[in-house]
Amino acid sequence: MADPNITGEGAAPIRPFYTRVLLKLGGEMFGGGEVGLDPDVVHQVARQIAAVVRSGVQVAVVIGGGNFFRGAQLQQRGMERTRSDYMGMLGTVMNSLALQDFLQKEGIDTRVQTAITMGQVAEPYIPLRAVRHLEKGRVVIFGAGMGLPYFSTDTTAAQRALEIGADVVLMAKAVDGVYTADPREDPNAELLTEVSHREVIDRGLRVADATAFSLCMDNRMPMLVFNLLTEGNIARAVAGEKIGTLVTT
Repeated sequence: MADPNITGEGAAPIRPFYTRVLLKLGGEMFGGGEVGLDPDVVHQVARQIAAVVRSGVQVAVVIGGGNFFRGAQLQQRGMERTRSDYMGMLGTVMNSLALQDFLQKEGIDTRVQTAITMGQVAEPYIPLRAVRHLEKGRVVIFGAGMGLPYFSTDTTAAQRALEIGADVVLMAKAVDGVYTADPREDPNAELLTEVSHREVIDRGLRVADATAFSLCMDNRMPMLVFNLLTEGNIARAVAGEKIGTLVTT
């Protein structure tokens, strides 16, 4: 159940801790566990983002495409890796357009920028233009990943956060944060409230890919890993509440 002090009708104002954030959303969650899009999930995410934007926070978003295609899995079934990765990038664009639509319905001006040019549906990725959009209170959604095969959308999120000068990467997942082991396999796995990028890499704690953590570590970019499925958690993360796992250098 949503906390009435965080989001929803009659909610108290959000007190932002961050000024500009990069929100990374897993594509699998957009499908509600199925292939394709679950409009109810996208709507719920859009409502949370809209509440944060109305509080004055600048929000950029990177979305995965796992609800449509996963390049690595397609490769295991015999498809050439680069081609399957490009298919995955197109899946991220479909998710980006869906989120844009629901954000616009919430009254939030939104732009989609893609790393692969597709002028009829999105702007090209231009960092300075993205920053100007953010400064005007618009949400910017980055689609098509890095536009290159072999790079995950987690890595894209870290790179885009650095290029637009975000304060933090908000890594929204279907788990509560970073655990000492996979909680689905190890009942003794413990949730870490704080951990360093180096420790995550050295211990192989898999909640995002190592390249993303390494990029954040080298550039001192904090990352907050939290559960998107708890309504209001995006606002809690932006407000600096102690949820999930804070990963710092």
